[in-house]
Amino acid sequence: MRAPILNLLLMVSCAGASLFAEENLAQAQTAAPAPQTAVISTDAIKQREQELEAARARQKSAEEAQAKLKAEIASLGQDRTQLNQQLIDTAANVRTVETKIDEAEARLRTLNGREQETRASLDSRRADIVEVLAALQRAGRRTPPALLVRPEDALQSLRTAILLGAVVPELRSRAEKIAGELGELVTLRKSMAAERDQLASDRDKIRSDQTRLTALVDERQRQQASREKDLDAENSRAITLSKQVGDLQGLIAKMEQDLQSAAKAAEKAAEAAKQAEAKEAKAAASAKPGPAIFKDRSRTSPAILFASAKGLLPLPVNGNKIRDFGGSDGVGGVQKGISLATKPGSQVTTPCDGWVVYAGPFRSYGQLLILNAGGGYHVLIAGMERISVNIGQFVLTGEPVATMGSTSQVASILATNASQPVLYVEFRKDGTPIDPGPWWAANEGEKVRG
Repeated sequence: MRAPILNLLLMVSCAGASLFAEENLAQAQTAAPAPQTAVISTDAIKQREQELEAARARQKSAEEAQAKLKAEIASLGQDRTQLNQQLIDTAANVRTVETKIDEAEARLRTLNGREQETRASLDSRRADIVEVLAALQRAGRRTPPALLVRPEDALQSLRTAILLGAVVPELRSRAEKIAGELGELVTLRKSMAAERDQLASDRDKIRSDQTRLTALVDERQRQQASREKDLDAENSRAITLSKQVGDLQGLIAKMEQDLQSAAKAAEKAAEAAKQAEAKEAKAAASAKPGPAIFKDRSRTSPAILFASAKGLLPLPVNGNKIRDFGGSDGVGGVQKGISLATKPGSQVTTPCDGWVVYAGPFRSYGQLLILNAGGGYHVLIAGMERISVNIGQFVLTGEPVATMGSTSQVASILATNASQPVLYVEFRKDGTPIDPGPWWAANEGEKVRG
């Protein structure tokens, strides 16, 4: 019986220590004599030397990593299959870590809230804690231990400072409650420290992956530019044409009719759709295709007819759905696609295979990307800050194509969600917006996981 009671009282004393530690520390610092100027100066110099050395080491490490990355990318050469594989895998890694960071931040917010509640509860009973500590002092017939900065330090000191045999039931009940809250506080602090360490590790990893992804995207676009000599002129002409039309359907028609690279892309999409339709007709009796159908990174046409891809497509960004197809668009109209609230700088990947028929700014949509997925289907993605693909380019499902900014770019969303970026996604069949819901992979749900 003695041991449980002793442990309980030790924990109560820890509660007093944790509550009053900051005050005692401040008093001790005020009363402490000021160190000599010469000592401060020497310590400051040493610290700056160490910081400089650490900065040099980090710079050297970054340079070595960059050199290694350049060598890896150079070794890919003109192998489009390997480059595609690296792009898609790295983009998937980035989105996975983005999700882990979001989840860790959510857990930290919960833990912070619980810590504040526990500390508030203890703080509201300061008088009770003081009374319990005074009773411990009287029962132990000795001076209570010095209040230390950390509860763990106080506990260690009290193990040798307090020897009690029994305590009155009323005091024990009060002590149990205080000790329980203190135990929860210590556990919370340990959990928060572990979460912060993991969060820091994930943020380091995502910086490394983003650097790699940027280099891979640059290489992909360099190769694309070398194949398309008039790329800049085509892009400029696309922007000029976009200013001559007033709606999305007009933009699609204008691009695929008047712009050479977009017209070629549309022709390839139509031809590929016919070939895929013929193949699917022959294999009509086979099992329904699954995600494995997208594994071939060397393909230069869609892996499957868009109409047959229902339940297979990944959402293009990590975030939360804030508007769904058919709901209010926030400006008195009906939503023709879905809107996903994201974090600043989030990676945007393609939800399907297709040819880029437009990439650039368009009216109130901000930066707009339009893919011809074949079979009369088009996928429109808007609201990004930067697009990293060109008109005429064929992209694979999961390939990185854009990056979100720090605020909303789509005018219809700006009024109600100005504080965070929002991605708008719309599917069209023969020019008419359709519900994209049936196409998303079943495990995507409201929370996008990529």
